[in-house]
Amino acid sequence: QVQLEESGGGLVQAGGSLRLSCAASGRTFNTYAQGWFRQAPGKEREFVAAISWSGDSTYYADSVKGRFTISRNNAKNTVYLQMNSLKPEDTAVYYCAAQNSRRNYYSWFSAREYTYWGQGTQVTVSS
Repeated sequence: QVQLEESGGGLVQAGGSLRLSCAASGRTFNTYAQGWFRQAPGKEREFVAAISWSGDSTYYADSVKGRFTISRNNAKNTVYLQMNSLKPEDTAVYYCAAQNSRRNYYSWFSAREYTYWGQGTQVTVSS
């Protein structure tokens, strides 16, 4: 199977930046599209960004468009989420996830469509 591990979370001031990393290990050849999700206390887990295996296609939640960038380096088995112009409302636990097969891009937006998940990393943005 596949193990995913997030890193890069922490405490930053509003307007600052963070880069999250998601390193995959194990049967990495079984990872296809990958995404980032986040969940704040008292709120449902929400889609943040997704990227195809090739990196040619990316999608973002409206709330992060223009501020966040998802990318991947398959040679390093790592997916990144560059977060700029952070806002207090970005505060959440961020999770990376991967699908285990080629699937229509419509599936990329739903957490239930992902097979592998990391443990999450806390991002806190102070005002």
